[in-house]
Amino acid sequence: MEVRIMWHDKASAKRKINGPLCALGKVLLLSFLLSFGASIFAADLTVLNLPAASSGQDIQNALDHLSGGGEVVLAAGTYTIQRPIMLQNNHLSLRGTGPTTILYLADKANCPVVILGAPASPAEGAIAHLRLADLLIDGNRKNQTVELWHTATDGSQLNNNGIDVWDVSDASIERVICCHCRSGGLVSSSGTRRLTVSDFTAFDNQFDGLACYLTEDSRFSRLFLHYNLAAGISLDLAFNHNVIEDAQLTNNDVGVFMRAARGNSFRGLNIRQSRRHGVFMAQTLAPTKSGWQLCPGTECTGNSFDHVSISKCGGKAFLINNASCTNNPISAATYLDNLQGDLVESGAKPMVLKASILP
Repeated sequence: MEVRIMWHDKASAKRKINGPLCALGKVLLLSFLLSFGASIFAADLTVLNLPAASSGQDIQNALDHLSGGGEVVLAAGTYTIQRPIMLQNNHLSLRGTGPTTILYLADKANCPVVILGAPASPAEGAIAHLRLADLLIDGNRKNQTVELWHTATDGSQLNNNGIDVWDVSDASIERVICCHCRSGGLVSSSGTRRLTVSDFTAFDNQFDGLACYLTEDSRFSRLFLHYNLAAGISLDLAFNHNVIEDAQLTNNDVGVFMRAARGNSFRGLNIRQSRRHGVFMAQTLAPTKSGWQLCPGTECTGNSFDHVSISKCGGKAFLINNASCTNNPISAATYLDNLQGDLVESGAKPMVLKASILP
């Protein structure tokens, strides 16, 4: 393990090294640092490097040790995870060396692999400035027995996802792959804001590749979501004022499933070979004593779609299921060889500005 000790400013670091220490004191200080593999940098960051032989508990202990923030770097190798790895302090980063750094969920662990946030212990305000990067998560779904892990403090369910992002702000997920998870690949929820996800891949997950609930002001770009058993992207429960761009969605059950979503921008989506629809847009239904009723305020409205290509889907290219889903402009869309039709609306007017339907 390498520990890099950083002081908050260059001046204080200089005072600590060159201050009124006797020569013997300086020698003792340097010997102490070198004995722990430490090096000093003029920046505010502590980095812990873990070898491939480390356990999931070793990773958690390293993260918890960085109570003031810092980064844990994992070497290439496979790390067996028995319980979730939790980033639950501000200014934490967990980073691998690329897809050869693998977090593998143990048989019958029945839990998320990584959690950004603290769903089991309420904090004063959202946890902020977290980063997860450069690794692969294998949820080992065929050797898990249940989907539900725990119930969070707000009553929401925490399922066996690859990554759960729970009530955090200003977090980033970069160059991460989630596959074979018992529930979803990446799920954000519970008031997450200003999340940035880029170069994210999800495949062969039991449900959605990417699912977002109660998520605002976030950006998702360069997404590669394919062969998930449910939706490539699922959006619900107040997914508002976000951007999704440059996404490849192939061979999912539905490309994009969305309800209760407002003011979002979708740009450069390429949806191919969905088993059912390319985009499914709807208002939420809920059971009542008199039967199923639409829930007020859960319609999709004010969303824009630009340069969307939808082809070879087993259902409809773009289905607007409820007339209440209005003011959703679609521009520069291309539809090709979709089995049940292209743009299909139930009385809604999506404001098609420019679209082409190819023979």
